[in-house]
Amino acid sequence: MKTPFKSPEAPGPHSDGGHLGVLKKKNLHKRQRSSDGPSRSPSQPRRNMVGCRIQHFWKEGSKSSRWKGTVLDQVPVNPSLYLIKYDGFDCIYGLELFSDHRVVGLELLPDRVVPASVADSMLADTMIGKAVEHMFETEEEGPKEEWRGMVLARAPVMTSWFYITYEKDPVLYMYQLLDDYREGDLRIMPDNDDGGGGGAEREPGEVVDSLVGKQVEYAKEDGGKRSGMVIHQVEAKPSIYFIKFNDDFHIYVYDLVKTA
Repeated sequence: MKTPFKSPEAPGPHSDGGHLGVLKKKNLHKRQRSSDGPSRSPSQPRRNMVGCRIQHFWKEGSKSSRWKGTVLDQVPVNPSLYLIKYDGFDCIYGLELFSDHRVVGLELLPDRVVPASVADSMLADTMIGKAVEHMFETEEEGPKEEWRGMVLARAPVMTSWFYITYEKDPVLYMYQLLDDYREGDLRIMPDNDDGGGGGAEREPGEVVDSLVGKQVEYAKEDGGKRSGMVIHQVEAKPSIYFIKFNDDFHIYVYDLVKTA
């Protein structure tokens, strides 16, 4: 079976192909969110937001919704871009919180996140870089659905969580995978099974040139073009990168070396 981490093609089944207007949420589990909240003056001085809890409104025309979450990282190659895990939803968003005019009433909350210890650090280290089968309940009392993917890394800040991506939807998700493993909802694939993909392995002493900071572009099926930036290289699989496209808030995960 071919690796799921291909060069950028059409977005996955949960994403929008064109320019996003209203901020979309991606979640594999059904969860709820609230719809109102406080605001702050836009003149409030900036501070180091990594590890902070935030809330803000997303305003597009006459539509407005409240978002609350945790800032996981500030992207070094684009410091205005922050990676955020919003409450109750499973994918990671990339937003320029201070320059996007649709982010209204940004507020830093007092409950800063404290990194948590991991009960089974050996298992946590073992699953990083591994292909997995992950089971989800997609409907109330419905059968579980299998999603094949790859565990990419321990998440920053929320250190009991893991970054993961999937064949069906190659964007960046985040779950507490140790809990899923103990409950039988996560299976680590054998190393000789290439079904989960995973990028080219390095030979001893081999140097892999990083593509981080590079601009990328690809042609869409409708003849248009999509451009973005490579923002991160996965340490466990150096040929796999995170990409932030200009017309999307999701972080995409692709093997750029195999397809170069």
